[in-house]
Amino acid sequence: MARIAVGGFHHETNCFVPGVTDYAYFAAHRDRPPLCRDEAIFEWLPGANFGLSRFLELMKDKHELVPTVWTSGGAGAIVSRDAFERIAGELVGTLSRKMPVDAIYLDLHGACVTEDFEDGESELLRRVRASVGPDVPIVVSHDYHANVTPETVQLCDALVGYLTYLHIDRPGTGERAAKALEVILARGMPAGKALRKSPFLIPLTYQCTMVEPSQGIVAASVEDAGGDVVSLAYLAGFPPSDQYWCGPSIVCHAYSQELADRTADALAKKIEALEPAFAVPELEPDAAVQEAMRMAARSRKPVIIADTQDNPGAGGTCDTTGMLAALVRNKAEGASLGILFDADAAKAAHAAGEGAEITLALGGRSGIEGDAPFEGRFKVARLGDGKFLCTGPNLGGRRMDLGPMALLQIGGVTIVTASKRAQAADQEMFRHLGVEPAAQKILVLKSSVHFRAHFQPIAEQVLVALAPGGHISDPRKYPYQKLRPGIRLAPLGPPWRPNR
Repeated sequence: MARIAVGGFHHETNCFVPGVTDYAYFAAHRDRPPLCRDEAIFEWLPGANFGLSRFLELMKDKHELVPTVWTSGGAGAIVSRDAFERIAGELVGTLSRKMPVDAIYLDLHGACVTEDFEDGESELLRRVRASVGPDVPIVVSHDYHANVTPETVQLCDALVGYLTYLHIDRPGTGERAAKALEVILARGMPAGKALRKSPFLIPLTYQCTMVEPSQGIVAASVEDAGGDVVSLAYLAGFPPSDQYWCGPSIVCHAYSQELADRTADALAKKIEALEPAFAVPELEPDAAVQEAMRMAARSRKPVIIADTQDNPGAGGTCDTTGMLAALVRNKAEGASLGILFDADAAKAAHAAGEGAEITLALGGRSGIEGDAPFEGRFKVARLGDGKFLCTGPNLGGRRMDLGPMALLQIGGVTIVTASKRAQAADQEMFRHLGVEPAAQKILVLKSSVHFRAHFQPIAEQVLVALAPGGHISDPRKYPYQKLRPGIRLAPLGPPWRPNR
């Protein structure tokens, strides 16, 4: 029986949205658990859908698990200096107090940028490694959107990544991390470590693993792992992170350097050969609504429009109104939009009560270029406390606390409004306010891909719309400052050159 320290720190940093992600945001219970210390990890994580959740379930009866700190800040602006230092300091301090340990598992994201560190994960791993020394194996799991750096690869002994961009395999990733750690405990730390970076960025809407070419790339990573290959991960990257090493990665840990290099090179060549295959059609807001209305007129299933540029899962502010304005402007009927973050509007709706009519300037307060509050007279159709349990493949098992919520109606459009940001990735977010998603003609979801796990099975068609938002879908439009010169800003796109 080994003594294994566990912990985690998640943040997917969009460097191009204003503000910072502060400590209070990590500490709060929202669409994920609050910051967990020590034994609270064993209270919040089991049964949830995170990598550490499954790791705990598999290893609790085999080894002594030593909890440190686990937190998830979702996606958003750069992590504040205060937040990073407090969380990293507490994690490393707790680990130091609970030494000695035989191994470590850290449930990380891989695209964390802080006010001081371009790569938050490698800085955290550097501190952990300094605390435990060179002979304690460290296994980490990463999100599919990780921007992996050479430092991270060298500081850990196995790196496993999500296999889906629906992110429905977070628990499975924890299971693969557990298996990798069991191999290392039995055979020793692997000597071979390899990182390969693809020469082009992949926009998030192109990264979905339900379709090719991403589906085939992930399948190849699974086929090539095993035996003396302890871990092989394909991570598609997170373009809104302004980092030198931003972009797709192939990471291999194996029991020889030659095997690690050969395995990573083979997968890298497959990805480069598939560069021309990455493409997803995207529509302007009015065109998306008009096409959805045409489809809905001859279908019994809802047509879904992904409001991809206001996806809070990619750092969007979750309050832009471009798609709402398009729905109202085109007189859509039987349409529902969610989730729109506006705590003041939810508060006003609760004060007025169900059935009341209120005048609001809804959303649009985040300073997004081309966006503004939507002014109108709304009916308060339904109220909720924002506390419910998710049931879908992506978020199933998570206890939500989105604060006071309200279903606002204007014409044939209803808006699911919440007091906290949350990506529309689970049908319970609508059902909490009495909206049955399958009964709608049109569903507008503030999400890029995660929604597909729970919503695509009920949909007639999925459209992708480009209303103004904090997550710019096209990396060619980002004002990068730190990206490595020469990487193409999209598949077959132009190379990036720093401004002189």
